[in-house]
Amino acid sequence: MSFPVQKSDQEWQELLRDKGAEPAAFQVTRHAATERPFTGKYEQFWADGSYHCVCCGAKLFDSHTKFDAGCGWPSFDQAVPGAITNIVDRTHGMVRTETVCSGCGAHLGHVFPDGPTDTGLRYCMNSASLDFQNPES
Repeated sequence: MSFPVQKSDQEWQELLRDKGAEPAAFQVTRHAATERPFTGKYEQFWADGSYHCVCCGAKLFDSHTKFDAGCGWPSFDQAVPGAITNIVDRTHGMVRTETVCSGCGAHLGHVFPDGPTDTGLRYCMNSASLDFQNPES
């Protein structure tokens, strides 16, 4: 699958390092790793603002769509329209829906059809793939 923003692994590593991204960001975003549950910096973070792709900066979620799913990862019930591409993930002996940034293909997490709101969705994201932006900054 091809995405508008393309870089080599070395370029992504340098970009993430220059942004001060957390150490796991490269493995999570570019190689679909998963951070351990209840360890991400945004899991229990509730400020007003928006969440963006740590790699390309595309806006992915508004803070008012975030909820506490109790799963150990930041969870949202709605993405910014067009910001996320879904991919069938058949790893680990199961079928899930992987979510990636539509701008650069960064692995974000997975989406499940068990959300508590009328969307019925639970976007279960890795904090390492996100960059929070406060509207006042």
